[in-house]
Amino acid sequence: MTADDVYDQPIRVQFEAFLDEHRAALGECLDGLTEEQARRSLVPSRTTLLGLVKHVTVVERVWFDEAITRRSRAELGIPATPDETFVLDDADTIASVRAAYREACEASRRATAPLGLDDVLPGNRRGPLPLRWVYLHVLRELAQHCGHADILREQILSG
Repeated sequence: MTADDVYDQPIRVQFEAFLDEHRAALGECLDGLTEEQARRSLVPSRTTLLGLVKHVTVVERVWFDEAITRRSRAELGIPATPDETFVLDDADTIASVRAAYREACEASRRATAPLGLDDVLPGNRRGPLPLRWVYLHVLRELAQHCGHADILREQILSG
């Protein structure tokens, strides 16, 4: 279901359709690339296409696991700072990073399914936040990273 299909649906359905479209776009940014292309660094930061997908995997876990369960990042086995989430190790491949991302997105959907938009997620560093705000925040972050991915992919494929 696309966002265009849900313009007349309840807001919750709209939020989730927009989130899922952006989630899919980030996963697809690696389509047809070699491992070298996915790891290619084109900017001074640690941002690579593979690193972006690894980063948004952690985003899902922070906002829909840590924030809901109150488990610490250490307990979840994820980096403490956003910058660390872009770091790739030798075990990171397109297949492994994509699989982790798909699993994180599915876990996010399961974790939020029983919640209402006004339910408060207690475990964020900012303090308790309603699911509605978290959905908007994650959508903003995914949209930014989709733009980054579009530009990096264009550079890789044209170079």
